[in-house]
Amino acid sequence: MVTAPTANATEEPRWTSVAQDGAFEVRDYAPTVVAETVVDGERGAAINQGFRRLAGYIFGGNQPAQEIAMTAPVAQQPAGQRIAMTSPVAQVPAPNGWTVTFYMPPGSRLDDMPRPNDATVELRQQPQRRVAVGRFSGLATQSNLSRHADELLSYVRARGDTVLGPVTYAFYDPPWTLPWARRNEVMVEIAVR
Repeated sequence: MVTAPTANATEEPRWTSVAQDGAFEVRDYAPTVVAETVVDGERGAAINQGFRRLAGYIFGGNQPAQEIAMTAPVAQQPAGQRIAMTSPVAQVPAPNGWTVTFYMPPGSRLDDMPRPNDATVELRQQPQRRVAVGRFSGLATQSNLSRHADELLSYVRARGDTVLGPVTYAFYDPPWTLPWARRNEVMVEIAVR
């Protein structure tokens, strides 16, 4: 079993690898606290606006103006489809827009998190879950994301797994990272069998 790296410059949620097949992996994620915001509009503009809202929260836009460590990835999925776990099957915006998510540092407790100043930022406890993941580099264009989401769902079907929610897009790198060096993922929650 492999676990998520813990010595990165940017911390990630805790997970354990269950299975790996090339660019695809099945992971068990530990419970984690997330900050989320719903943004209307086109996917690219929505992630930029959502990122700014959530960055405001972790950089002190909260009571008591406490900074919170940045983690990766930044996740995005169509809003209005509350996931029985992560990942939207729909690659188009839902009527309610897009949900943009920041993961709080591992070990965070919902009751101990600072309250957001921005009413559009919500905190919640994400439960333990099993997630199928497809990893790829390159630009996060809608066609690239849709293609990798389709490939992930084909992989999940071939394994005989049951999808529990929509496909989520996960981005790990700052915008100045060269396309071939970027780490992007498409993720979908699946049932434990």
